[in-house]
Amino acid sequence: MKTIDKIPTSKLQRASKMVSTGAKVGVNYLKYYGDKITKTELEAKERLNENNASDIYDGLKQLKGSALKVAQMLSMEKSIMPRAYVEKFSLAQFSVPPLSPPLVIKTFKKYFGKHPNDLFDSFDATSVNAASIGQVHLAEKDGKKLAVKIQYPGVAESISSDLAMVKPIAMSMFNIKGDGSDKYFKEVENKLVEETDYVLEIEQSQEISKACSHISNLKFPKYYKKWSSERIITMDYMKGDHLSEFAVNNEDQHLSNKIGQALWDFYMYQIHILKKVHADPHPGNFLISKEGNLIALDFGCMKSIPNEFYIPYFELANKENISNKALFTEKMYELEILKSDDSQEEIAFFTEMFHEMLSLFTQPLHEDVFDFSNPDFFSKIADLGEKYSKNTQLRKMNGNRGSKHFIYMNRSFFGLYNLMFDLKAADIKIKNIPFLSL
Repeated sequence: MKTIDKIPTSKLQRASKMVSTGAKVGVNYLKYYGDKITKTELEAKERLNENNASDIYDGLKQLKGSALKVAQMLSMEKSIMPRAYVEKFSLAQFSVPPLSPPLVIKTFKKYFGKHPNDLFDSFDATSVNAASIGQVHLAEKDGKKLAVKIQYPGVAESISSDLAMVKPIAMSMFNIKGDGSDKYFKEVENKLVEETDYVLEIEQSQEISKACSHISNLKFPKYYKKWSSERIITMDYMKGDHLSEFAVNNEDQHLSNKIGQALWDFYMYQIHILKKVHADPHPGNFLISKEGNLIALDFGCMKSIPNEFYIPYFELANKENISNKALFTEKMYELEILKSDDSQEEIAFFTEMFHEMLSLFTQPLHEDVFDFSNPDFFSKIADLGEKYSKNTQLRKMNGNRGSKHFIYMNRSFFGLYNLMFDLKAADIKIKNIPFLSL
């Protein structure tokens, strides 16, 4: 893969790159209008999506950082995003052009004040894995194989300006109006700021790995503070296949179930016992070892769940409460889905919409055992997403709905569901954590 010798770091440089990308998208629309003359609407729209997805991703991967991270987040919205965007943006999970070796050494010296060979017995300046915010290198120290994650230069400093650039795209895509939207973007910005703080990430990594060490078939790397800094993390090198690669090649249903149970228990323990969650559940953050264990990586994006949100959120997920009209409405207000100034039309529409969604999305939580390998459940989710993405009535209303905490909680659950489906995990015990009552 071609390496990158320079990353745009100033606001002007990054904005210029986005303008250039926008110009390419404009050309694609001109082609689209021409295609509509000679092709069907479906064929023309598919080509438009493919061209736009390719050009937007090509621009973002040169910028790296927050803009590319948002693309990664959007790639997980499989029920909302067009297929071309999901396929292209999913590359941001663990397959982007890495920094060139000279830029790696320069970046390391900037962040740590030393050449990597002054710290380690050996250090490979060629990356083994590059993602949106940082890339990983192999090193050795005292016979121990290590993974060294180095943050891209300029990422932390450009978060606010990057989000300002992608905000109009996100608002259009998710039907978010200007009024009241700031709390959602501020939530994303705050989380991205935390993800660039590698000192915080080490603390979170050590906390979660210790708290969840008892969960069967789940492993974590050891983290080393003495070889880490605000922009560099050193941990044990963990060998295994990315979850998506494992899922494609695995034919052992028992092993799928074992890994799926470990993954499910890991998330349920975090959410219901620790009241915080690894809110970045994409395949690049999980490995499967040759021993058949799940390895969890990258705890930069952790979402704390306040009680004032946790309680109504899971009360609303309760099957009996969904059927209780008065209680359902009460929780809708508590979770800011319904607002005091809503019209009767808005109340009726969003009550029906969320009742339909929650009745479907919470199905796994209503069972003792659930089969995530059944495509019917996920087909219904996709159909429901498509239904509301085309709803003209919804387009006329303000899509700013729900507490800001929904962003990362829903991301965690939908990401978890998708990973479980990729694994084809069946016979999963939903309430496998002691004292857990969903």
